[in-house]
Amino acid sequence: MIEIAIDSEYIKLDQFLKLADIASTGGHAKYLIQEGLVTVNGEVETRRGKKLRSQDIVEVEGNKIKVV
Repeated sequence: MIEIAIDSEYIKLDQFLKLADIASTGGHAKYLIQEGLVTVNGEVETRRGKKLRSQDIVEVEGNKIKVV
């Protein structure tokens, strides 16, 4: 599992996907989220603006990334 540190209280899901190099653009992040390919803490998440906080786990296409 990869860990990505953030320097604020939270980060929005679409921004996090770009930060983690899962999505190359905002449009790509939007596509992944709307297609139901992204889970947050084991549940499919379809909101681009979902706020991620420390210890949340995002999974995309078998890649798990933990927010720290």
